[in-house]
Amino acid sequence: MTNSSKQLAMHIHPDFRHIVGLPSEERIAFMDQPRWIGYAAAKRILDTLQGLLHKPKRPRMPNLLLVGDPNNGKTTLVRRFKDLCGQGYVNEDNEPVKPIIIAEAPPSADEKSLYISILERFFTPYRPTDPASKLRYQVIHLFRECHVSLLIIDEFHSLLTGTPIKQREVMNAIKLLCNELSIPVVGVGTREAVTVLHTDPQHASRFDVLTLPTWETNKDFQALLADFEKILPLQNPSNLHNPELALLLHSISGGNLGNLHRLLIECATEAITSGKEQIDKSIIEGKKWVQPTRGIRELSG
Repeated sequence: MTNSSKQLAMHIHPDFRHIVGLPSEERIAFMDQPRWIGYAAAKRILDTLQGLLHKPKRPRMPNLLLVGDPNNGKTTLVRRFKDLCGQGYVNEDNEPVKPIIIAEAPPSADEKSLYISILERFFTPYRPTDPASKLRYQVIHLFRECHVSLLIIDEFHSLLTGTPIKQREVMNAIKLLCNELSIPVVGVGTREAVTVLHTDPQHASRFDVLTLPTWETNKDFQALLADFEKILPLQNPSNLHNPELALLLHSISGGNLGNLHRLLIECATEAITSGKEQIDKSIIEGKKWVQPTRGIRELSG
């Protein structure tokens, strides 16, 4: 990378400035790699999760339901939390420790399927044909053996699929795990997931609900755009945080973080392939995919 190229890359985060000097194909591939960008709402939720992780054991542990629009960063956030606070290790007694287990809710409300999803996270043998009671106590044994402190169940809204009896069964199974192990449970899902809690007033009283909001057109959104720009390997600054571009990007993405991320990658890719090396108004307006409708991205032409 030449000195003049380094000067052009001053708008890029120092860790990534060398990427600007790579061939176009490598720069485009770089943008497809997962990368964390912190923001205030995420930090508040990470702090809340960390507080739950370190709660002293007691008979009735607090639980949390994290909800938000589809593709708005919920799963990315909880996986970031596990990366920061939940890496497995072996303690001084030579015992395995898995502080955080993230399992995915089964496609429909089913107690056995929930246990199987959890057991998959331990990479342990089990018999799917075993009765639910045996699978349950295998889960409980592994949680104790591995000193699990927090269970996160992603796609929590999937538990709405199924009969009311099945929904109550799976929610009672979650309550039993929470009581038996004295650990918090965190559900993660769309806003519809709140309905699952109302299968029984006891469940609703055990869960606090925390919302990951969509973005509004304010200074926080402009700051997010400025942070995004620091990881886009373009030779020239785009000044995405400028009000005109910020409003345009918000109107297309709907303030949805996942949609915004995809939009910016598409724009940056065109900026590279076209030789413009910056994202301008014409590139943003010329994108083929338009505003998502209820989580569905419509493609034109």
